[in-house]
Amino acid sequence: MNAVRALVHALAIAASMTWEVLWALILGFALSAIVQAVVRREAISGLLGDDRPRTLAIAAGLGAASSSCSYAAVALARSLFRKGAHFTAVMAFEIASTNLVIELGIILALLIGWQFTLAEFVGGPLMILLVALGFRLVLRGRILDEARAQAERGVAGSMEGHAAMDMSVAGDGSLWQRLRSPDGLTAVSHIFVMEWAAVLRDVVAGLFIAGAVGAWVPGSFWRHFFFTGHPLAAKMWGPIIGPLVAVVSFVCSIGNVPLAGVLWNGGISFGGVVSFIFADLIILPIILIYRKYYGTRAALVVTATFYAAMVTASYVIEIVFGLAHLVPAGRDAKVVEASVTWNYTTVLNIAFLVLAGALLVRFFTTGGAGMLKMMGGEPDPRRRPSRSQGPSH
Repeated sequence: MNAVRALVHALAIAASMTWEVLWALILGFALSAIVQAVVRREAISGLLGDDRPRTLAIAAGLGAASSSCSYAAVALARSLFRKGAHFTAVMAFEIASTNLVIELGIILALLIGWQFTLAEFVGGPLMILLVALGFRLVLRGRILDEARAQAERGVAGSMEGHAAMDMSVAGDGSLWQRLRSPDGLTAVSHIFVMEWAAVLRDVVAGLFIAGAVGAWVPGSFWRHFFFTGHPLAAKMWGPIIGPLVAVVSFVCSIGNVPLAGVLWNGGISFGGVVSFIFADLIILPIILIYRKYYGTRAALVVTATFYAAMVTASYVIEIVFGLAHLVPAGRDAKVVEASVTWNYTTVLNIAFLVLAGALLVRFFTTGGAGMLKMMGGEPDPRRRPSRSQGPSH
């Protein structure tokens, strides 16, 4: 009976967090679907031909408007690289796709605090800059040639079909006219449902893991693990250990936000939370996909550079936000059981569930069901001829 009560407790916490963020998830994916419906993926690779600051800024902007599924982001980045985009630019696109998206920011604000949302949107561009600098130092010559040769082989990873789908609306009308058209509404519904399908596994896993950890792991363990009795040591340790916890949690994308809330309540530093959330692109399954996509040496370089960049960016965030008095004084992330009451959360959840229902109906009545079967798919076979590419100077 104790095991049953413990399981019920964990599920109750997971359900409570789900209810808190449900409307934000629907809103974030709906806005992302609207943007993706009018931005053609075929045009993206032509904008990412080098690693100049302007190009990296474009890559980050396009990534922020793209998929928030880590697996789909990694697959799409490889697809863009095969079509001629610069490796550093596609990595910037990949980072932004999972760390600078609207739904992540909203959920962070709801579950942990708006300061973490601000930290993500300040730290994300900083991490991209650090990755670009790191690649200029270590990713060149034979390693980059091997990465391109391996990418051209088109070895399947995960979410290949989803990454290859371009559901944007073609046409000469204005953005508003294209969105209001029947094709525009269909595109939005298809992208919305496919984005949900891509991240649902991680969202459910993240909520359950957070609920289980919140219910079963005593607070004393986290206090010792994160050195809460030693403030300076805690600030030094947090950004280092945060990504390593993420690596072994196997949860990526926005699914790691609930667990970030548990870690924050447990005593990890502010910078540690930031680095933990950044680490969705170096969890073990994705590291193995990097190896399939780019070869062993490039995969190790990407993983090590990402880790160094997220740790460094998190130290900077810790210092800057501390000096600006933006680090929250309390540790009250919403990782508790809560009853459903008639408040703004309930009203918003009902309203956005109606919107989600309408998009689901549109999806299934316009042939969307068949697309779900192709999400795993194969890598996009279309490619441009290869061309020699090295870091720009």
